[in-house]
Amino acid sequence: MRIPSRVMTFAGSAAGGSAGIQADLKTFQELDAYGMSVVTALVAHHPETDKNVHLQTIEAIEAQFATAIKQVGVDALKTGMLFSEDIIEKASNLIATSDVRTIVVDPVMVGKLDSKLLADNAIGMLRDRLLPMAQIITPNVPEASYLLNGRAMHTLDDMKQAAIDLHELGPTYVLVKGGRLKGEAIDVLYDGETLITFEAPRIDTVNTSGAGCTYSAAITAYLSKGYLVPEAVRLAKSFVTTAIEYGFSYNDMVGPTYHAAERVQGEAHTIKVEQLV
Repeated sequence: MRIPSRVMTFAGSAAGGSAGIQADLKTFQELDAYGMSVVTALVAHHPETDKNVHLQTIEAIEAQFATAIKQVGVDALKTGMLFSEDIIEKASNLIATSDVRTIVVDPVMVGKLDSKLLADNAIGMLRDRLLPMAQIITPNVPEASYLLNGRAMHTLDDMKQAAIDLHELGPTYVLVKGGRLKGEAIDVLYDGETLITFEAPRIDTVNTSGAGCTYSAAITAYLSKGYLVPEAVRLAKSFVTTAIEYGFSYNDMVGPTYHAAERVQGEAHTIKVEQLV
């Protein structure tokens, strides 16, 4: 019997099931990776207090990480919503003192429904402590803008320059995702020498909740299996594009991507890959 690779998500729990820990674990399962989690916060809108982010204690975070490392071990790890300066510092320390070296950092800042998922005073800690540890970081355009001190980004050339500049913060690879710009859905990957674009058709849907989490989780799963970063990104973009193509909603709110879509329906669109000089 072949034993699946071991992957961990270090992120927030999304009560609606479309994003965060829930999206990550669904993605890991679909890609035949054994998923584990460290829950940093519960994201759920309290009907009486209006509170939306309920942080876990540092003790609880340490306990979850130690349990997963001791009982199973980790081949690859992704971080998502960490929210606070203290949690980012603790996550960085825990990862640094482990033997995990395949690290994907999704610098989650704002949710699809405009939930604030990163405290203002935590951006510096994220930039200075966590990003340099990453094999790949996966910011979308707004997140890349925040990390680059509010720089405006409107074009593919802007994304390319952002990828180059973000690489100077220390990660081995930078993937800037262009899903929020107009035109085709183009992402830019940079490793310090080469720019590669990954292009898919723009899908006319609002049901994209959890797409960013799903994308980075898929990259993590493929890296855990030994794929090189560019191929892991291509496969992951195919996975999330198909999930978006078949996204759905149970009501009039923004709905989730469909994590089982590639298995059930097959690849929806061929990803166009271009290496740039």
